[in-house]
Amino acid sequence: MSTRSVKSGLIALAQGCFLAGALSACVQAIPPELVSAIETIDQQLVALKAPEIAPDEYARFVRQWVPLRARVQSDDDLVRWPWEANDLEAELRRLHDEGGNTLAKLHGERQAQQQRAQLKVVRVEERLRALSSQIEAIDGRIVLGGKPVQTDLLVKQARSFYDQHDYPRSIEAADLAGKALQVQSALLARELGRYADIQSIRGWQTLAQQTIDWSRTHRSTAIVVSKAERVLTLYKNGNKVVSYPVRLGFNGIREKQFQGDGATPEGRYRITDKRGAGRTQFYRALVLDYPNQDDRRRFAQGKKVGRIPAMKQIGGQIEIHGVENEFMAQTLGCVMLENAQMSALFERVEPGTPVSIVGALTGRNAVAMALAKLGDHEEET
Repeated sequence: MSTRSVKSGLIALAQGCFLAGALSACVQAIPPELVSAIETIDQQLVALKAPEIAPDEYARFVRQWVPLRARVQSDDDLVRWPWEANDLEAELRRLHDEGGNTLAKLHGERQAQQQRAQLKVVRVEERLRALSSQIEAIDGRIVLGGKPVQTDLLVKQARSFYDQHDYPRSIEAADLAGKALQVQSALLARELGRYADIQSIRGWQTLAQQTIDWSRTHRSTAIVVSKAERVLTLYKNGNKVVSYPVRLGFNGIREKQFQGDGATPEGRYRITDKRGAGRTQFYRALVLDYPNQDDRRRFAQGKKVGRIPAMKQIGGQIEIHGVENEFMAQTLGCVMLENAQMSALFERVEPGTPVSIVGALTGRNAVAMALAKLGDHEEET
């Protein structure tokens, strides 16, 4: 090989090396990782429902991103020297920073919303448990009708939406459930507030004491039934003989209004008949003189003021009786004892025995205590 050929080869090699070095110093017009990062931000904004919860900010982001993305696609094959200014890249970086700030803001709001939803759901669940517990304690579900079922569904919806990470709808359902619980607590307080009313309690105490005094004066037996505590107490010669737990009507704690309302009447009554096997559908029965004159007067007044519908009847056949069968948990308005206790009571009383049925005998009765607990829970939440 000649000296000239060697020199030519070396020159060509040097030129090639120079060109390769120069090209290696060039870069693509737009860093692909920047474009990818903006696309990721866009996807995350959509996942966080930015179009719904931050429409203005997301719309501004999209208005910038759409034309910039088109420019990126048209300039995709271009290269530039590192020292060359690139307006497109600068605009993309500004959009990246702006979108990142919006994303961070939404993440913070989302986290706060999650915490708020969690707190609300937990609170309504606690309030529902408290209400259900107190309703069960006083057998007051009939007072509320179908409201507990509806509220339970709302609470379950709030929990379900939370588990699905739909925090706005979870908060909405929890708020509705909270209002429903408040309505139910207020309804119980209105319908059963007399159990915490000092004047009502004094009236019941007076009635019970008069019955006990009658027993002492007439050297005979008398019965006092407390609806709140669900207790029947037998007195003889003014002294307590025995107390039995009782069950009432399915709407027993309310004041009786008319036939079929399931409430157990309150007032001063007498036993008019003793019915043994073959004369009653129950094990034993003591028939009371309901409705008496006082009941008829209250019934007429209730109709007059519109509290009792015109077509309703006053009813009758209120008894103290035993259990018809093992499945009988409540009555239609009577007072029910277990058969063994009914048998013992049946042998100790006679027709003419006074029976006073009262709401409660103390301010710290079961119904008043349940209402107080509900009130305390409402204040805490």
